[in-house]
Amino acid sequence: MTQDVEMKELPAPSNSAVVSSSHSTLHLDLKEIASLIETGAYAREVRRIVRAVRLTMALRRKLKAPVLTSFINFALTPGSDSHSRLSSYLPKEDDHEMEVDTATSAAQAPSKHHLPELEIYCYLLVLIFLIDQKKYNEAKACSSASINRLKNMNRRTVDILASRLYFYYSLSYELTGDLAEIRGNLLALHRIATLRHDELGQETLLNLLLRNYLHYNLYDQAEKLRSKAPRFEAHSNQQFCRYLFYLGKIRTIQLEYTDAKESLLQAARKAPVAALGFRVQCNKWAIIVRLLLGEIPERTVFMQKGMVNALRPYFELTNAVRIGDLELFKSVAEKFSTSFSQDRTHNLIVRLRHNVIRTGLRNISISYSRISLADVTKKLRLDSANPVEDAESIVAKAIRDGAIDATLDHANGWMVSKETGDIYSTNEPQLAFNSRIAFCLNMHNEAVRALRFPPNSHKEKESAEKRRERQQQEQELAKHIAEEDDDEF
Repeated sequence: MTQDVEMKELPAPSNSAVVSSSHSTLHLDLKEIASLIETGAYAREVRRIVRAVRLTMALRRKLKAPVLTSFINFALTPGSDSHSRLSSYLPKEDDHEMEVDTATSAAQAPSKHHLPELEIYCYLLVLIFLIDQKKYNEAKACSSASINRLKNMNRRTVDILASRLYFYYSLSYELTGDLAEIRGNLLALHRIATLRHDELGQETLLNLLLRNYLHYNLYDQAEKLRSKAPRFEAHSNQQFCRYLFYLGKIRTIQLEYTDAKESLLQAARKAPVAALGFRVQCNKWAIIVRLLLGEIPERTVFMQKGMVNALRPYFELTNAVRIGDLELFKSVAEKFSTSFSQDRTHNLIVRLRHNVIRTGLRNISISYSRISLADVTKKLRLDSANPVEDAESIVAKAIRDGAIDATLDHANGWMVSKETGDIYSTNEPQLAFNSRIAFCLNMHNEAVRALRFPPNSHKEKESAEKRRERQQQEQELAKHIAEEDDDEF
């Protein structure tokens, strides 16, 4: 007779063990990034620093105070100014929340040579953590300290990290509503970056200054800075997209709608797929600009993935402009006035009233060969003191601008429309095809310029043939020097 065996359940791992394991894994990942930065700093390879920043952004949501404290102890010399300052920004945690093997940390301790790249990287980590934790006052203090430290560094391997610090420096002050305080400091940093030939820093700081000016509606000052700032080939796609967006906003306010439309559409097209909020803003401004140009955006623009709800007010606004209904336009503007004010497009929508009237007038001129000005007033729903006189002036201006092909009979109070001719007998199809061809050629040229080739690829065969000879000569020279050293002793 067999005996029943009692099955004992294994105890489930505690939450503290799971947390400690995840913290240890994250700490090892940060150590690997630190070694990558060290290699890039010693070899002066900027691409390794770029990769380190990219890996850090992937770990951003996992950063915790105990992990950062342990990493700062590993990367910086305990007791130094940077170590003490960064440790003061982090909240104090219990010792049992983070258990790091001290023997391993000692074995993997950094070299005695202090690397500025690692120090700036620690500032960047702490600053990102403070912003994510919504501790904006501590983030302001940390960012200001990092900027003061950066002013004394002139190393090309620091430029990548510095550009990120500039961005979060401006963001921390923007989140607290103190963006105007750092405008003079940003201008000084831009001047320093120009003198040091830090082109990525110049790009980043120029965009931050433009954002600073546009935040306070200082469009004239933003245009003066943009026109006088040095221009060169873009190094960062993200910064170039931001520059195009700000340029489009400036051009829109200055009534240069054609250039604004090109800049905004290019910014939306070049923006990364993950940057949904940025692409939504670009599309909002591009829709308004196209409406101001007299164009009607395609329905597919409003049906893009993830943008349907955000672009809903602009879809209804476009529908009102397309119909030419002034009452519907007013109701849509009042209904979504809060959204338009948040997007800072309310002043542009006020400009659209004239376009709505012109669209309605164009529809009337197509439908009627002759119509009285009183009927035009009723159909346009003009609510002024002298609607007939206003209608007459509106029709006269539309005829002069070429919006409608008609004549005005002042004596009888009529608008007489001319017969619509064949559009293919004009140059409009040719101009339309020319603009499309120019757009395709421009896109092709930009794609070719964006291609990346390995350095000295055209000399690859030559270098491969001479590599063995060079290595052999180096070995012989080293052996010869070693023999001479032996003879001297």
